[in-house]
Amino acid sequence: MQALQGIRVIEMAGLAPVPYCGMILADFGADVVRVDRLGAKSGDFLSRGKRSIAVDLKKPEGVETVLQLTEKADILIEPFRPGVMERLGLGPDVAQARNEKLIYARLTGFGQQGTYASMAGHDINYIATAGALGAIGRKGERPLAPVNLVGDFAGGGMLCAMGIAFSLIERNRSGKGQVIDAAMVDGAAHLTTFLFKFLQFGFWNEQHGTNLLDSGAPFYDTYETKDGLYMAVGAIEPQFYAALLDGLGLTDADLPAQMDREGWPTVFERFTAVFKSKTRDEWCAIFDGTDACTTPVLRLGEVAKHPHNSGRDTLVVASDGHTEPAPAPRLSRTPGSAGAKRPESGEHTDQVLEQLGMSADKIAQLRSDQVVG
Repeated sequence: MQALQGIRVIEMAGLAPVPYCGMILADFGADVVRVDRLGAKSGDFLSRGKRSIAVDLKKPEGVETVLQLTEKADILIEPFRPGVMERLGLGPDVAQARNEKLIYARLTGFGQQGTYASMAGHDINYIATAGALGAIGRKGERPLAPVNLVGDFAGGGMLCAMGIAFSLIERNRSGKGQVIDAAMVDGAAHLTTFLFKFLQFGFWNEQHGTNLLDSGAPFYDTYETKDGLYMAVGAIEPQFYAALLDGLGLTDADLPAQMDREGWPTVFERFTAVFKSKTRDEWCAIFDGTDACTTPVLRLGEVAKHPHNSGRDTLVVASDGHTEPAPAPRLSRTPGSAGAKRPESGEHTDQVLEQLGMSADKIAQLRSDQVVG
């Protein structure tokens, strides 16, 4: 038994944030049916555990097919700009008129309202608008986008999944669904709450690379090793900093005081030289098992092989033979599973429609009319 077993989800096919949100739900047992465009090629790497139905939404029969799916669904997730689902005839008013218990999650970049709501954008634009991108970068350098992790995945898909979880809990009391406006701008801003507080209380300088956590401090940064790899250092507390110095073969007498900001450039220079004197493996042999808060910077291809990750099964081998992160977080009684395979576009069309109660003749007619495929 999994936590979301029995929960039925309709996922309108889209890019990274919505598939990630749907994957989280599928990992924990929800029956997620992805609605693909008729004739679309399979390319969703975040579709483990889902089923796929291919529908032509330009045809009234296709729209009606999706509406029939929503009648028996708990959740619908859609990735389009404001107004698109309404123009298709699949907006929340129509869908919830048929199923008042439906939780209708709208996951967009700029949200359903606002001056940017109708504009195109990507993760970098959303986190820039949220203020998150402006806080990331080294001193004297331009802002650095952290891949697309902050907007698409953390501020988008993950927080949307949280909103769905909240709505499911509330529905147990009210018996009614609701509409979720999950904007990646909102989510990325929410992730920076502590930075806003730091700024307001004078603990954050908006100049890059001058703060404790943004590469300004020598004890919270990365350092290149002799073999061209890197170590990550996060020794903030005095006792952890002492363990760091011990591992590096240094003492307090060798350096300016830890919190002497004027002395940080000198400490950076010294740390840089020392880390370059040994390979990453040699530093791991020194720091592993200590409280120096110093760990290897692993490349993606190395993560599964690291003893900590292999010991916890942080990554798993999926049914297609590829290694990927396991479901998270871990639940003691109803854990998630990443074992199910990724569907081909339209692979489960007949199966899903049969479960909806459609006759074989009706399904054959829809196929013949190229409404589904």
